[in-house]
Amino acid sequence: MAKRMIQVLATAALLLAILGFVKVRQSHSAAQASAFQPPPEAVTTIVARQEKWPATLAAIGTIAPVKGVTVSADLPGTVDRIAFESGKSVREGQVLVDLDTRQERAQLAAAEAQRDLARLNFRRTQELFNQGVISRMEYDRATADQRQTDAQVGEIRATIDRKTIRAPFSGVLGLRKVNLGQYLAAGNEIVPLQSLDPVYVNFGIPQQSAGQLRIGQNVRVATGDVAGVEFRGRVTAVDSVVDEATRNLQVQATVGNPDGKLHAGMFAQVDLMLGATRSVVALPASAINYAPYGDSVFIVSELKDQKGQPYRGLRQQFVKLEGARGDQVAVVSGINPGDEVVSSGGFKLRNGAAVQVNNKIQPSNSLAPRVEER
Repeated sequence: MAKRMIQVLATAALLLAILGFVKVRQSHSAAQASAFQPPPEAVTTIVARQEKWPATLAAIGTIAPVKGVTVSADLPGTVDRIAFESGKSVREGQVLVDLDTRQERAQLAAAEAQRDLARLNFRRTQELFNQGVISRMEYDRATADQRQTDAQVGEIRATIDRKTIRAPFSGVLGLRKVNLGQYLAAGNEIVPLQSLDPVYVNFGIPQQSAGQLRIGQNVRVATGDVAGVEFRGRVTAVDSVVDEATRNLQVQATVGNPDGKLHAGMFAQVDLMLGATRSVVALPASAINYAPYGDSVFIVSELKDQKGQPYRGLRQQFVKLEGARGDQVAVVSGINPGDEVVSSGGFKLRNGAAVQVNNKIQPSNSLAPRVEER
């Protein structure tokens, strides 16, 4: 019995020793894991500096043509000739489509014959009237017949002319909507025509900003479809009524478009220049971490680890943004001039992380970037 008791105690002691050894190894591994530090992240940085930016009011707008129509058939008829190509520029008065006028030309020939006869009758009647052979009534009837035939000839010529459809103004054509030999009723569409130099930019501003608005103010216009290019223009019209649904005041600016890069219906980002200047910290857009709970940047500073050892690490700082120009974003609060801000690589960073700065290649930071820099 005593021997069995000794065996049980020895087994229990062995199990306790094994468990203790395992626990010591786990504690040692946890200590090593807690002491492990990930390698520093490679980032680029920029030193924040204060700049003077003109005060602007940002808005969303739409490009609209100064002149825009859909050229339509004035009178019914069959398409006899198409004299344009889709998407081409045309001049004012240029022929677009000829409708069949054979019937009208036959009517014109008959009307001209009647007119010539009426003129001969009028001259004869005038001679007889001057000689006192016929009455005043007969003379007046011959005069009316001549004028009536002249009017009929003019009416038929006008009809023939209206069946030659011309461009009402210079501009750029859209896509053709008719085919050769197609019968057109009055009002049928032929082709859209728009004048695109200059163009209108229509946008709305909040009613509380209406007091800062005046005719002639400068605007800057940019679109995502024409990357890296800014267009400039002036405010030319302001609506007299505030929209009750949005409480916005509609504004119209006229913008030059000599290269035809802006097209009607395009989305546009508009900056209305208010004239005054403001002090901002300009950073490249790549430095900003956009998030629903707030925009932030990472600032490189001297930090200390758990052992009190200094290292170059990151401090996340929330900022307030107001406007952008080219590749730059205006920061109005949260950063001081002289702060070293991470300009790229921020998506993989965390607060307190160690970093290694490598500024050999910097992200674009231009007020007027070119397309190839994008």
